[in-house]
Amino acid sequence: MKLQDIPFIARTRQNHGLEHATIHVLSQQNPALRVVGRTTPNGFYLYGNLTTKKVRSAVEQALSRLQQGEAHLAVHANCGTNLVTAGFLAGLFSFVALLPRSRRRLDQLPLAVMAATLAVVAAQPLGRVVQANVTTTSHVRNLLIKRITRRQQNRLIVHHIETAAY
Repeated sequence: MKLQDIPFIARTRQNHGLEHATIHVLSQQNPALRVVGRTTPNGFYLYGNLTTKKVRSAVEQALSRLQQGEAHLAVHANCGTNLVTAGFLAGLFSFVALLPRSRRRLDQLPLAVMAATLAVVAAQPLGRVVQANVTTTSHVRNLLIKRITRRQQNRLIVHHIETAAY
């Protein structure tokens, strides 16, 4: 069994893809929208000034579009996976650049900065590949929307989208 086939990982990847697709749909409707998502094995949360009606419509449209094969919707440019990929590569490249001990550490700083910068540039397309193959999936044929709930904490509006597999 592959790691991605473990049920809670597979569900998290599906919900992560649906979260991204939902944010794409909402952003197409309102390009100035500010919204953040967080995925769990049982669904996902959306944080932002949204009505439940808009969320429900966007989630239903996103699920339908993913089920019809619009796999690109499962990957999002602002995903945390991109940040983690960039951070990991920048740290790794800097570490490797600092390995040779033939010079004083301070003399190696420009090389470490250059290595980290190259890593961040390389991480941009790589982050999308990691999303598409590791942290999300567009294969949501067996996914359904169970319930959508809204709560407000002071000025923060949170929608919880619960999903289930059938």
